[in-house]
Amino acid sequence: MPSSVTPPAVPAGAALQYPDFRLFMAVRVAAGGGQMMLSVAVGWQVYDLTHQPFDLGLLGLVLFLPQVLLSLVAGHVADRVERRSVMATSLAIETLCAVTLLVLSRGGPAGLLPILATMAVFGIARAFLGPAMSSLVPLLVSREHFPNAVAWNLQAFQVAVVAGPALGGVLYGSGPDTVYGTVAVLLLIAVMATSRVKRRLRPAADDSPIIHRLLAGVRFVRDNPILLGAISLDLFAVLFGGATALLPVFARDILHVGPWGLGLLRSAPAVGAASCAFLLAHSPPRHRLGHIMFACVGCYGLATIVFGLSTSFLLSIAALVAIGAFDMVSVYIRQSLVQLATPDAMRGRVSAVNLVFIGASNELGEFESGMTAAWFGSVPAVILGGLGTILVVGIWAWRFKTLRRVDRLDQMSA
Repeated sequence: MPSSVTPPAVPAGAALQYPDFRLFMAVRVAAGGGQMMLSVAVGWQVYDLTHQPFDLGLLGLVLFLPQVLLSLVAGHVADRVERRSVMATSLAIETLCAVTLLVLSRGGPAGLLPILATMAVFGIARAFLGPAMSSLVPLLVSREHFPNAVAWNLQAFQVAVVAGPALGGVLYGSGPDTVYGTVAVLLLIAVMATSRVKRRLRPAADDSPIIHRLLAGVRFVRDNPILLGAISLDLFAVLFGGATALLPVFARDILHVGPWGLGLLRSAPAVGAASCAFLLAHSPPRHRLGHIMFACVGCYGLATIVFGLSTSFLLSIAALVAIGAFDMVSVYIRQSLVQLATPDAMRGRVSAVNLVFIGASNELGEFESGMTAAWFGSVPAVILGGLGTILVVGIWAWRFKTLRRVDRLDQMSA
């Protein structure tokens, strides 16, 4: 039965009182914004160079494959090597990649192969950065302030998602080398901020076979119904409910708003997510978290259906803002559960598993939306996706009763 004891209120800026966490926030904004700017600039440059949509697919592939292929290794490294060092090294490699793209651009029209090779190295660095960065946060604040840190961390990420592409697009007007130079500076700032973090993790000795250590995160998630339910719920909800891949179709053929409208449609979920993250930092949910997470994922599906049915631009924007907001509540609860229920010695490997699920849901969700749209049309594809998300919520609520009954975060113990 859920406890009737109300946990003490946490000040909205509780996590920001920790100097190491403030440095981490600087890293999050600088590195996240730089990465977003880089992806926009590289995408535009590749398409300007070849005018082949297939090459954009190759660009996405060289960024996505390292995360999948190296996830277990990256998680193991995050648990066996001091995480701050892993972050600094990964960010330094990303900085060198930005400098390489700057040099290639200033030397005249860059060929596709050098750009893809550079982005493959960037993808490898990003694969190692993710688990180390995710698993470092619980070390920077006290346990009672960790959910507040999650909210601020998510808000910083959404700021990067909103501002990075916009700034990258503006700077690209002066040439791709301007973007790459700015990205290199931002990533260098992130390296310097990371090097000033004082908190260290001393990995425990582990003489078990390497394959056993690599798969430990997978086994831990598999054997923990709360974690398995939370992570897989996000995977299948986004897999069915993702409509972002079809936004160009809705902007041009259904809402008739053109490129400017497409830009607003793409920004709307991030605006909803950033606003919700701000509210979560100031007034987080404190009871019945399992029920709240399932309800928000269900509302995510409903908002997706509203977007699919809408022929009004303003209603479509509102639906996308709602999609971002409901998704943010689910992400906040899921990330808090994952980190608090995982022993520190396992957090890197479990974070790697979680990041693979997130990446798979986004990439496969876009593929699923495109295939369904090709079979049934764009509007039915989005509506069916929303209905699929609601069906997943019902099945998961029945299958993962322990997740549904989670009341408070302070009940989770690693």
